[in-house]
Amino acid sequence: MTFSWPWALLSLLIIPLIFAIRAWARRRRRRAAVRVTSIALVRSALPGRTRWTRKIPAALFIAGLALLAVGAARPQASVPVPQTSATIVLALDTSGSMCSTDVDPNRITAARKAAAEFIESQRGGPRIGLVTFAGSAGLLVPPTDDTDSLIEALDGLGVARGTAIGQAVLTSIDAIAEVDPSVAATGANPSGGEGYAAAAIVVLTDGANTQGTDPQTAAKEAALRRVRVFTIGFGTRTPAPMVCESSQFDGGWGGGFGGRGGFDSGRNIRLIDEPALKQIAQTTGGSYHRAENADQLERALGSLPGTFTVIQQRVDTAAAFAAGGAVLIATALSLSLWWNRPRPPAR
Repeated sequence: MTFSWPWALLSLLIIPLIFAIRAWARRRRRRAAVRVTSIALVRSALPGRTRWTRKIPAALFIAGLALLAVGAARPQASVPVPQTSATIVLALDTSGSMCSTDVDPNRITAARKAAAEFIESQRGGPRIGLVTFAGSAGLLVPPTDDTDSLIEALDGLGVARGTAIGQAVLTSIDAIAEVDPSVAATGANPSGGEGYAAAAIVVLTDGANTQGTDPQTAAKEAALRRVRVFTIGFGTRTPAPMVCESSQFDGGWGGGFGGRGGFDSGRNIRLIDEPALKQIAQTTGGSYHRAENADQLERALGSLPGTFTVIQQRVDTAAAFAAGGAVLIATALSLSLWWNRPRPPAR
């Protein structure tokens, strides 16, 4: 909790001042005490209250003053607030290895289904854009709140050669810059600022970068723009046959998977480069998630929005403190008047 007017807390000094005045008054009463011959007569004249009922109104009154003093300092609390103006760019790997059948029926089909469910769950919330990447990266759908157009675009995904993770991050940054003036495009100098931008990139891939911009270079560009990148590694560690329907093949294969045999420079292209994905997330302030099946992928995507669409916002709570203080003081006065009300004489 922070205070807009911290100097107002000096008003709390009135509380020890009240105690000092009370102690001084009690000492004066002792000096002015008179002797009486009948204790019973004195007791009959005093209100019928116990020791605790005499202290309760005073305690409530002091607590009320304390709340009013804190309220006068304009306290502010940090509370989570949904941010519907956020922008999310979902970058989907459409490289040939996404035809791997270790996830039923294959990775590309499971990823498309999980992405559609994720987009549907955000209906009416942040803007979402789609980027696909294989040998190069391209903006499939600019950030929009048109959920139906996003889901329709997913139906046309096709695979191609290569995996350009770094280029996908840069393309996503430019897509965000088109709709968010606070985020600079990749060719411009970032303006800086505090905290994270109201935008995030989610990279879903099943492999390693094979061409284009180095992913760590792209991650640094995102970090300079305060854009977090969340990475998801999708697929098992067990190689499986790569089978895609004819409609899932994009151009540029030149005879299908031949010539690579499922490997690239001695590396199995169907295995995830987890260290690189973790480094991207760490550099930008995001997080890395691993999903080995469709259910895990859906859970990973579903857990992300609360991370980057809910922000901490400072809310002025002075009114609450003032109201609480007023209620306590009113209660103290009411109890005091009630317990000190005139009583009918005993018969």
